[in-house]
Formats: sequence, C-alpha cells, structure tokens
Amino acid sequence: MSESDIRDATRREVLGGAAVVLGGAVLGKRASDADSGDWGEEPAGSCGIEYDEEFEALLAAVEEPEDWADPDDDDMYRAPKKWRRPIRRRVTVTARYGMRGNWQVGYHTGIDLAVPKGTPVYSVGPGVVVLARWSGSYGKAVTVKMSDSRYVVYAHLSRISVARGARVRPGTRLGSSGSTGRATGPHLHFEVRALRKYGSDIDPVKYLARHGLRL
Repeated sequence: MSESDIRDATRREVLGGAAVVLGGAVLGKRASDADSGDWGEEPAGSCGIEYDEEFEALLAAVEEPEDWADPDDDDMYRAPKKWRRPIRRRVTVTARYGMRGNWQVGYHTGIDLAVPKGTPVYSVGPGVVVLARWSGSYGKAVTVKMSDSRYVVYAHLSRISVARGARVRPGTRLGSSGSTGRATGPHLHFEVRALRKYGSDIDPVKYLARHGLRL
C-alpha cells in the first residue's frame, strides 16, 4: 500500500469514528455510569421521548402497593410542607411541559431540567418506587407512585440508588442525573402522570406548586 493510500485509509477511519460518536449522541445511546458532577465537555441536554412501548408495558405491569401506612412515621404521607425539589442546585429548563413538538400526543409530557451529569436527584414527596430500571427511551429511570396516587417519573439517570418496592420520603435520593436513553445531553426529565397510561400527564410545575415548591 502506498503512502497516499495509508493517509486516505487513516482519514476514513477518523471520519468513521467521528460519525459513530455523533450518531450515538443524536440517537441517545446508553451513557457511561461514571458520575463526574460537572459539565465537562457535555452540553446542557434535553430529550426526544415519545411513546415508548417498553416503558409503558413495564409500568402497566407493576403491582400496586398494598399499604401506604408507615409505622415509623404515621403522618409521613400527610405532610406537604415536607416536600422537596427533585434537584437542589440551580437548573436550566431546556424543554418546558406542553411544548409543541413531534411527540405522539403533540407536546412534551414532562419538563427537562439540565444539570451536570452526576447531580443528585431526590424524591419530591412520599411514595413507593414501582419501577427502578432501564426504561427504553427514558434510559435509566425511577418511577414513584406518590401518596396522592400520582406517578412521578425521573428519567435519563446515570445511576439508580433505590430498588423497586422501596418506600421513599421527601428528599430521599433516587439516583444521579445523566443522559441515558434518548437524550442530547445530561438532564433530568421530570414527568407527572395522573394515571399510569401515556397521555395522562399533568403539568409538573403546577403539581409541585400545589405542594409549595418552585423549580
């Protein structure tokens, strides 16, 4: 092979590698589990979540918690003043709830809070973890059935810190922010549903406001 051929082959390999990296970013491939805690080279992210059959099937199959009572804290589920923000640091909203777009229901079903990868993510209120696993386009996600029967989804995590069936309190750490699933960069997709099914979403900002919280 001539020196010119070697140069051409090397150039093709470099361009091919770049295409793989860019393609992974656009398609939202699974990210590393490592938590950096700062932005590094990653831009503030958002998501392209649409209807995801894998996640919806998983959520539809969960067993309902049998009992909300907690013998160690009887008023645990009746204390809205104890509710906490999902992220305690300053956030950038990169996609609002209800933003029109190419989603199956025609709008964004949650709110995207851009934070550095590895930022702690907390439960906003009391409930039971019904899903804590890889969840299709949502990536690594935790879904909590709240004491008011709403379902709250915390998506695109880099790490999950709770298991299915765990009872959580306001401020319980659920995991760390990331960009797993369909995501353009690190952020938390925070979604609230009145029911399990897709399309039953409610405004997460108003939901938190009813409990005295502002994002």
